[in-house]
Amino acid sequence: MDVALVCVGDELLAGDTVNTNAAWLGERLAERGVNVERVTVVPDRVADIARTVNEYRAAYDAVVTTGGLGPTHDDLTMEGVAAAVGRTLEPSEAVLERLASEGGYAREDLAAGTADIPAGARPLHNVEGVAPGCVVENVYVLPGVPAEMKAMFEAVAGEFEGEERHVDFLVVDEPESALVDRFAELQERFDVIVGSYPGDDVRVKLQATDETELEAATEWLRANVEVA
Repeated sequence: MDVALVCVGDELLAGDTVNTNAAWLGERLAERGVNVERVTVVPDRVADIARTVNEYRAAYDAVVTTGGLGPTHDDLTMEGVAAAVGRTLEPSEAVLERLASEGGYAREDLAAGTADIPAGARPLHNVEGVAPGCVVENVYVLPGVPAEMKAMFEAVAGEFEGEERHVDFLVVDEPESALVDRFAELQERFDVIVGSYPGDDVRVKLQATDETELEAATEWLRANVEVA
């Protein structure tokens, strides 16, 4: 399963807010064997949101958006997603009923647009806040507030499934450039994916669908490098 993440918000582009949502979602999806193929940050503009979501929903199995939900002037994600899938926005009766029954919100007290989602979309209830998310076609629309986003994702996590992977890490006390030939030999000998991340040391990530293959690859690498 191949997925694209679209994170919405001027504050992300300006550096006012660190995009922890993308990192958390990437980790959770990878744990489920899902390939995250794109992480894109777009401004609070309907045209940018619509164009990006429309492109990615055609290219990938699913698109997950975060941010830009609510009734304020810069909460434009629902409008952008609706434009991407060619639907209008309309109040969700299911959302309004839940906000009334579980949140104690009278309809007349809610700001205009609070319960609006694309026509025919499946609402996702916000157990940590007010603004709903939704699923429309293969697009999952989640809030930007991390606690709200995480809770809402967990409600649909079972809809994201890929091939089981096994992962191991080694920290190597050698320059990355000195490891090139051994990485090449490692991948020739074993059916593994190798990631190399330099810093004070080199952090090597090994991935495989077969646990025995991963164990053998890790042991070979351990025997052929200077482990920190």
